[in-house]
Amino acid sequence: MATARGRADVKRFILEQTPQDLRKVLIGAGRAGGNVVADDARERCKSNRVRNSIKVKVKAGDSKVVTSIQTSGPGSAEAGWLEYGTEAHFISVDDSQRGGRSIRKINEADKAARRAGKIGGAESLVINGQFVGDTVRHPGARPEPFLRPALDTKENEAVAAAQAHINNHVTPAGVIVAGAEGADR
Repeated sequence: MATARGRADVKRFILEQTPQDLRKVLIGAGRAGGNVVADDARERCKSNRVRNSIKVKVKAGDSKVVTSIQTSGPGSAEAGWLEYGTEAHFISVDDSQRGGRSIRKINEADKAARRAGKIGGAESLVINGQFVGDTVRHPGARPEPFLRPALDTKENEAVAAAQAHINNHVTPAGVIVAGAEGADR
């Protein structure tokens, strides 16, 4: 009768290595699904600055992998205003920015800086080159959602992309780690 030696060592190696390999595959699957939603969000976004700030983040914990489509960097502060809109509100020059100057003096300095080819101060209330006073009532902005509609319309496609990634990296021959954490498309 034939005997095999080393079977326990092989099982131990497979059991120790497989979870780490599967973790990489699941991270890649999350990224593949997230890219589908992020690409659609970028297409829907009305602002170039916000569009360029859309990123896919994948975090792997002990028991789960979480994929986030979020904004970061320049333009990210505007994303919430774009997604949800804004209520009507007042805008005024912050007292800490005035340096003891009146609004008129601030605006005059801003105009002089622009004429000299320097960038004007951000603290002045000049709109289209016109002095508008020390307070302006902004009418608010209507929402231009791009993240939620992308998730709502691309959810099934994102799941399919994640599943395809898993299918490409988990085979009967074993777990293929090469490129597993990448952004398969």
